[in-house]
Amino acid sequence: MRRSLIATALAALVLAAPVAAGVPRRGVLDPGRSLGGIRLGEAPRAVRATLGSFYGLCRGCASRTWYFTVRPFDEHGIAVEFVRGRVSAVYTLWQPAGWHDTRGLTLGAPAEEVEARKLPLLTVTCTGYTALVADAPHARTAYFLFDDRLWGFGLFLPGTVPCR
Repeated sequence: MRRSLIATALAALVLAAPVAAGVPRRGVLDPGRSLGGIRLGEAPRAVRATLGSFYGLCRGCASRTWYFTVRPFDEHGIAVEFVRGRVSAVYTLWQPAGWHDTRGLTLGAPAEEVEARKLPLLTVTCTGYTALVADAPHARTAYFLFDDRLWGFGLFLPGTVPCR
């Protein structure tokens, strides 16, 4: 009897796993490491395991790009770009509520909070917005500013221009 309860519980967990995948409601940027649980260099199957299989495809992007949204047909979410079958960039779409970095910086924060960080930040001017980037050996972390507010996060391969 006990063995069948354990087997039933394990089966429920296995069946529930695909449902648990999806865009995090409160995603986290770990600068230089991951965004929303996605790391640079991951294969598409690892992205689907983390975010699920419900995504849109960008039809004019320079590289294969998947858009995962918080709800179907909502513009808030996360984009994942691939080059040679591996994640080359991951960034937020619009300004998903509740997203923050590991130091507590939340999307929507005033630009001064980002600029006050003790990180060496390089300013990159994009069309309509600014990206403050912090370079690490294996990744470039971007803090996107729009209208004097933190609008989004991004993680890119080193040296990549974060403007999209």
